[in-house]
Amino acid sequence: MAMLTANSGYVPTVSNDDFNSVRQLVREFVRSTVVPREQEIMDADAVPTDLREQAAAMGLFGYAIPQEWGGLGLDLAQDVELAMELGYTSLALRSMFGTNNGIAGQVLVGFGTEEQKAAWLARIASGEVVASFALTEPGAGSNPAGLRTTAVREGDEWVLEGRKCFITNAPIAGLFVVFARTRPADESGTGIAVFLVPADAPGIEVGTKDRKMGQEGAWTAEVTFSGVRVPSSALVGEQEEAGYSAAMTALARGRVHIAALAVGAAQRALDESVNYAASATQGGRPIGDFQLVQAMLADQQAGVLAGRALVRETAQRYVTGEDRRIGPSAAKLYCTEMVGKVADLAVQIHGGSGYMRDVPVERIYRDVRVLRLYEGTSEIQRLIVGGALVREARRNR
Repeated sequence: MAMLTANSGYVPTVSNDDFNSVRQLVREFVRSTVVPREQEIMDADAVPTDLREQAAAMGLFGYAIPQEWGGLGLDLAQDVELAMELGYTSLALRSMFGTNNGIAGQVLVGFGTEEQKAAWLARIASGEVVASFALTEPGAGSNPAGLRTTAVREGDEWVLEGRKCFITNAPIAGLFVVFARTRPADESGTGIAVFLVPADAPGIEVGTKDRKMGQEGAWTAEVTFSGVRVPSSALVGEQEEAGYSAAMTALARGRVHIAALAVGAAQRALDESVNYAASATQGGRPIGDFQLVQAMLADQQAGVLAGRALVRETAQRYVTGEDRRIGPSAAKLYCTEMVGKVADLAVQIHGGSGYMRDVPVERIYRDVRVLRLYEGTSEIQRLIVGGALVREARRNR
């Protein structure tokens, strides 16, 4: 694994040797325990309880939470290595603890007060609490500036009103990290704040599980906040203006993680394709002997290798602070588009059997489609990268 060099001046909390042991355990868990049960997960639309318990015992609900709060303390360069392992199987497994480690948990890690961290992070890291990131709304998806959920101050409380959609883990959440507008945006800021809202607070209604194209077992739902009251201490960082920064920071980090997840899924699709090409026959010959099949395998391999290298470099530049904007968006854009192409080629190589519901590449094809949508669509990533490059060029003129 490519890790940061001593010359970078960055020293990870978890040593390379210790992390390699963690990664090997995760790889064995994924490939020996979870992969054989992918069909069970898909058919039941649920991750079995025993797999959830094993994941919690391994520390997977808090691998990116600092050690002082009960997590493993992995940095993003290590996070992406685990994500590439987790992407190799049903993405529902990673979804169970993805928001705890990622976009929800990192809001608390980066912006919460010490009291807020003490109240929630240890429980998040252990898996006792599942945290949901409640940002997306029917009229505000990839651009948080369009938020319509409101938070109004009444004495020592905030009152939340609004509706969120496609909220991952909402049906099982113990905590909602809710983004809401406290005032209209103006020259002084966005007016977006973020609140820690217990899932059992009066006025919260979680809708039925969404019926999705793929990722069976990864539950999302609509969440409505009707006169939900939370104390002033629920305002993250005790600052109204922390909300937009928290969202952008968490999403940038999450984009690198999703890119790595895409690489893991692409590797699985490639492996399934190679194995099928080497064994399936057409006219008495393995289809892997045909040059056009070899060409498809070559395109898959090139995409996986390029994606893996991009993810590793982007993660390293993120943890050193060298690039936390253009790189994450570029990596997310490339890798999530790449995995869609690799999965499509996998179905093509399998022919008619690749269209059958019980074949892994069919599930992969459906599972990875959403990766181009969440944590910001591919179109949003293009705008971020292109706009940043132009602004940078103007500054340097």
